[in-house]
Parts: sequence; C-alpha cells; structure tokens
Amino acid sequence: MGNADTKLHFRKAVIQLTTKTQPVEATDNVFWDQFWADCSIAVQDVFALVPAAEIRAVREESPSNLATLCYKAVERLVLCADSGSPSDKERQIVLNCTRLLTRILPYIFEDADWRGFFWSTIPGAKRAGSLDEDVHENEARPLAESLLLAIADLLFCPDFTVQSHKKSNSDSSEEMRSIDSCEYIWEAGVGFAQSPPLNYVHDLNRTELLKLLLTCFSEAMYLSPSSESQGLNPWVSFFCSAENRHALPLFTSLLNVVCSYDPVGYGIPYNHLLFSDYREQLVEQALQVLIVTLEHESGSSSTSLLLQPAGPDNLFVNYLSRIHREEDLSFVLRGLAQLLNNPLIQTYLPRSTKKIQFHQELLILFWKFCDFNKKFLFFVLKSSDVLEMLVPILFYLNDARADQSRVGLMHIGVFILLLLSGERNFGVRLNKPYMLHVPMDIPVFTGTHADLLIVIFHKVITCGHQRLHPLFDCLLTIIVNISPYLKSLSMVAANKLLHLLEAFSTPWFLVSAPQHHNLVFFLLEVFNNIIQYQFDGNSNLVYAIIRKRNVFHQLANLPTDEASIQKTLLKKKKAGNSRLNSTDGESMEGSRPAVPAEPGTLKASLEATPGIDKITEKAQVSEDGTMVALPQQVLSADADWLVPLLQRYLSFACPQMLSWKSRLPLQTIMRLLQVLVPQVEKICIDKGLTDESEILRFLQHGTLVGLLPVPHPILIRKYQANSGTAMWFRTYMWGVIYLRNVDPPIWYDTDIRLFEIQRI
Repeated sequence: MGNADTKLHFRKAVIQLTTKTQPVEATDNVFWDQFWADCSIAVQDVFALVPAAEIRAVREESPSNLATLCYKAVERLVLCADSGSPSDKERQIVLNCTRLLTRILPYIFEDADWRGFFWSTIPGAKRAGSLDEDVHENEARPLAESLLLAIADLLFCPDFTVQSHKKSNSDSSEEMRSIDSCEYIWEAGVGFAQSPPLNYVHDLNRTELLKLLLTCFSEAMYLSPSSESQGLNPWVSFFCSAENRHALPLFTSLLNVVCSYDPVGYGIPYNHLLFSDYREQLVEQALQVLIVTLEHESGSSSTSLLLQPAGPDNLFVNYLSRIHREEDLSFVLRGLAQLLNNPLIQTYLPRSTKKIQFHQELLILFWKFCDFNKKFLFFVLKSSDVLEMLVPILFYLNDARADQSRVGLMHIGVFILLLLSGERNFGVRLNKPYMLHVPMDIPVFTGTHADLLIVIFHKVITCGHQRLHPLFDCLLTIIVNISPYLKSLSMVAANKLLHLLEAFSTPWFLVSAPQHHNLVFFLLEVFNNIIQYQFDGNSNLVYAIIRKRNVFHQLANLPTDEASIQKTLLKKKKAGNSRLNSTDGESMEGSRPAVPAEPGTLKASLEATPGIDKITEKAQVSEDGTMVALPQQVLSADADWLVPLLQRYLSFACPQMLSWKSRLPLQTIMRLLQVLVPQVEKICIDKGLTDESEILRFLQHGTLVGLLPVPHPILIRKYQANSGTAMWFRTYMWGVIYLRNVDPPIWYDTDIRLFEIQRI
C-alpha cells in the first residue's frame, strides 16, 4: 500500500470514529485494527491526521469510543510486550499504538473529568498483561499501570529496542518474562561495562517509546501550581517503584546514554551536516525522561534522603543517591561537563561542529545529582574539575542575560552556583588562573576563575534584563560565600565590585525599596571577608577601596531625616536607571553581544523566585573548618516593596533607614582607610608618584596586623530546599520540556495549567 493510500485509509478510520454516534464494541477488532494493524503512519502524520478539535469532539460526544480506543491501544501494546514482538507487523503495531497514544493523552489530561480514566480498571477486563485466565476481576490493573509496564518491557525488547543475545540460527523468540534486562543496558557506563553496537533503528524505537512515556508523565502540566493534587506524580511514582522490574537497568540505560554521548563524533568537520544523528534524538528524550523521574517529594533534598535508611520510594532517586564508585562519579561528571562545554567549542571553520540544544536539561540533571548525592557533590569539589562546570554555566549566564525568554536558564545557573558556593572547596578552586579563551562579551582581563565569575555577575546586574532583579540577592550571596577564600582579585574584578557598591548605595536606590539595603550589606561583607582573611594578596581591591573611599564616607553619613528622604525620592525620576550603567573596555575577540529574544519567541511563565532568606540557611565556619548551622532570624522588612505613593514610601523609609544604617558593617573598612590613606598620600607627595603601579607595590608590602578589629566569624549562606523552590523547579522543568518538544508538538494548544505560554 502506498504512503498516500495508507494516510487516506488512516484518515477514513479517524473520520469513522469521530462521526459514529453509537458506541463501537471493544470486540469489533475489524474496526479498531484500522488504527494500528493495517498501516504505517509516521508520528508527524498522526498529529496531522488526528486534529485536536476531533479528539475533543469524541471526548465530549462519544466518550465511550474514546475510552475504548485508549483501552484497545494499551491492550495491543501489552500483548506485543508479552510476545516479544517477534514479527515486523507486531513491531509496526507497537509504533502505531505508541504514536496514537502520544497524540491522545494530553487531551485526556486537560479534562478534569477524564484525568482519572487511566487509573480506573476496565469493567469485565482481566488483569492487563496477565496470561492467567484465573485472575480474579477485582485484581485487574488500572490501565495506566498496564501501559507503563508494557512500555518498560518494550524498551528491552530484543531486535526491537535492544540487540538480541540469541543465536542467529535459533528461530524461537526470547521469552520476554525470562529476560534479565540488566544484561541489555543500552550503553556502557555506570554499572555496565559493555558498549553494545550502535543500531539507529533501535535508537529510533527507543525514542518513540520514551516520547510516549514522557507524555504519560506530563499530567503534571495540567494541574495548576496551587492545586491540592500537585503532590507526587502518580505516573512517575508507579513507574519508578518496585512494580517496574526494569527500573534499575532503565535508570542506568538513560544515564549512560546521556553521559556517554559525544556530539562531535569522530571530529570530522561538518559531519552533522552529512548524516542524521539518531543518537542525539534518543539522548534528548532520555535526558527529559530522566529529569522528570527524578522529581522527589516537594521540598525534599539530600538532607531528608539521609534520614531514610532505606532510601526514597522512587527507585530512580534511590539509585542516583547511591552512586559512589569513583569511576562512576567521574563518568557522570565528565559526560555532563563535555556536553555543557559543547557550545563553547571554538573551531576555525564556522559551524563545522554540532552545537547541542539541551543544555537546560543537563543543568537540571547536574542540579539533581548535587542535591540528591552528596558523594557526587564532594567529588565535584575535590579537584579543579568543578571549573569544567563553572565556565559553561557562566557562559550561559552572560549569553542569556538580555533575553527574557531565557530567564529560567539564568535562574537554574545561579541556583547551581549558590548550591556550590555553600562549600568551602568551591571558593578555594576559584583561585585557579583562568587560561581559556572562550569568547564572551566581557572586558579582557588576566586573572582567576573568581575574577571571571565577578566580571560576569557584574555584567548580568548592570546589563541584564529587568526580570533578573530578583536574582541580585543570590548573585551577591554567592560572592559573599566565596569571598573569604579569594587570594588575589584582579584590578578589573575589584573595580566591578566597587562599581556595584557605588550603584547600590545611592540614597534614592536605598530608599526606593525596603530590601535594597541588603545588597549593600552583602558587598560590605565581601570587602570585610577579603580584608580580614585574604589581605596579603589583594592589593588591587585595597587600592580600589582607597580610590572610592568617598562611597564609604557617604554611606556612613547617609541622611535619615524625612526631609532629606523626600528630596531624594523626588530626584528618582530624573536619575532613572543610570546608576547601573557602566562602560567596559574592549570585549574578548570573537565574542558577540548578548541580544534580546527575537519577536514571536515563545516562553513559559515561571513561579515567583523565593527570597534569599527563604532558600538559604546561615552556617558559621568554625576553626577546624566545619560548619555550624545558625538559627534563622525573622526579618522585619515589609514584603510589599512596590509602593506607588510618596506617602507610602515615607511611611516606611524613615524607620527602615534608622533601623539598618546603624548596623552597616563599616568598622573594618573605615579602620583600613584611616591607616592606609594617609600613608598612600604621603608617599605620593614625597616621591611625586603618579603611577598606580608604585602605589600597588607599596600596598603589596603593607600590613594591617594588629590594626584591624578582631576578625569576625566566616558566615556562609547554604542553599536550603523548600516547597517554594520545589514548585519553581517543577514549573521550570516542564516549561523547558514543553518548548523543546515541537516535532511533533505534543502539548501545543492544549489547556496547560502549570504555566502560561507567552509570545514575546
């Protein structure tokens, strides 16, 4: 049958289904087989030939026919899974049923009355997937469980999704129930040493089944963030439970396929233009399924995992949290780092190497590894390998800063760095010199990875999209956390920090919102940490502080009377946002400026980002280097910071100014200025110095031992998960998955509730 005839035949079957007013019996196999047994329809054609309006019409006007269609499709998948799909016809039936269910399921989920359908049992049906005729009716499986178990079986089906181990002269199909799927793991890596030969047909079949699996899991998209049912996803919970006998080999297959993928291939220029990379499609789908299955209970983190000796009920989270062998941890880290660095690869031939597009999913997976597996986090931080993750994250932050469609990418990057910055080793590793030449739209500098981080954070704050303002607290908290360990800041980075202080300490900015003074407190804490703990190597910062000493004097003398504040606020309109404008020197060669999103770009809305006080807990570093948690303080600041009227501003501004100004930690800096400014002025006059290099040389050999206040304890703000961050991550993750699955557009134009799709 020709392709056009096949499509016509399939379309006629769809029309018959949508126009029938009477229920079609489930036993009428001649009718139902039209949808999967007599045709071969590509997934794109299924989406075109089964329009959304017709699915909804059947759902409303002939619900029993839609229910029977779903039941019969699942039944065929179960039968084919049980038989091992030995024939080509059975394999085609599996693909047709898979594509049809992928098309229909979102329309089941969008209707609240239908959402429980797959978790009901079919009256009169025996336990799905069972060949035992004596099974009692009340033991029948819900349709969802039958579907999930069939998909799991089919993902390890010899000659369909995995290489058969049977002898070529044997004509008996391998018994599916007796197969040990641990022998059929898709790729070498964690827990598996052999790398099976690549088979693009197997990769394509796996990809289609994983697409259906992801669609099953996507019920979460149709529940609003405030919905009471936004707890555990029942589809994920069952699939990742002990009921699924393939849970371990499937987890390792997904992880190994992702972490072993090499998009550059054999290093042949333009190889990605010469042939299709079916493995890339599989990697993307495997990665998306993996991050969805790793969603743990709301507000949980590795801390709660440690309190459960048996581990969580979700076996995927359990397996991930227990990976501990050095070679396995190295395999995962190396794989993620290689893929995240892929867009940074520079070649002399334009567009000659493939650039992957799934970096957001990779960042989510890295986040989950760090959060759920503390051995992995410590492994990442015990050597300079962490810098292999840092540089691409900073690259993405810099590249996406002006694009409001990538605000979620900015958040995940910052959250990862906040998590890492809570560990001392991260700050120590940042002292390694930055020798790479990744073209980024930042000033040219010579320095360390810490300098790179500060320069890019400055660029994000001063030249980023306005929707990034809620991230300012997080960005500065990261710098505070690493500051006690920074041995030598470059002059470029030192000047950037002083520019931020200058911008954030202007009177009108400080009184325009009750939380703005926190930014000044963070920056002063950075300066104090470096002066008290790393003074010897930081002459550049000390010199920058001396040059900008007026900023500190103005802070100390900030007016707090009502008349002065009113005058400041009236100047606000004139001042505009010029406070953050900065002129940078020449950017790196080969770099391109960050650009806004193209008009018409789609983006998914995000949940509000919890405040820094909600997502961190304070810990004090003791003398032996261990951290002691400090009790959380209740902040008295008014949360309603968008105050439209001048009287409202004045009503909180004066008490706020009075309350926090007296707490400004200026003593250490003022003492430094008191000691060093006269000395610097004296040598400038005595020696007639005009060259700052001479002053820097003098500061390098200076000392403040015994002259500064007693060093304060090092305070680290460690990331702490909660229900707010859990919901943010869920919304972000599903938003990424929605926007990345456009061929076919699985969820397009369905009634999504978890987020909104907006056009820029």
